[in-house]
Amino acid sequence: MNFTEIAINRQSCRSYDETRDVEQEKLDAILETARLSPSACNGQPYHITVCKGDTAKKVAELTAGMGLNKFAVQAPLVLVISEENYVSTAAMGSKLKGNDYRSIDIGIVASYITAEATSQGLGTCILGWFDDKKIRKICGLSKPVRLVITLGYAKEDVKLRNKKRKDLNELVSIVE
Repeated sequence: MNFTEIAINRQSCRSYDETRDVEQEKLDAILETARLSPSACNGQPYHITVCKGDTAKKVAELTAGMGLNKFAVQAPLVLVISEENYVSTAAMGSKLKGNDYRSIDIGIVASYITAEATSQGLGTCILGWFDDKKIRKICGLSKPVRLVITLGYAKEDVKLRNKKRKDLNELVSIVE
């Protein structure tokens, strides 16, 4: 799959096949791709915690609330992305420019994770609704959790949905 095909095929998976585990080599490829993702000053100000088995279920339960993310418990793996400290150059740049590079970098690594998962034939869903304190306790984390990503095989009946996106001319301006 080339990158455009990955972009076309990647969608938020909300129906996982609970009978299929993710092969270790596919997880390894996803984590290696995450390791290679760009970040401000190459600082990688995040940590990825891979949750499996009962831990994945417990973390997934902490993403549900107000009727949201009920599907998450179906995923065999849950990746928790937590914040880490900036490297000194990125910290200085962030302070001087008022730009939150850490959040940008976490978004980039999440994109790399979900793109590689798609290329491996896996489904993902990026979740921003979760109980930070309880997930930190389960995962032994001292820094804030910023994203949770469910990971697994989509059920066979899951179809590729049409993407509803803004028209290109609403998103892009060309200035000469």
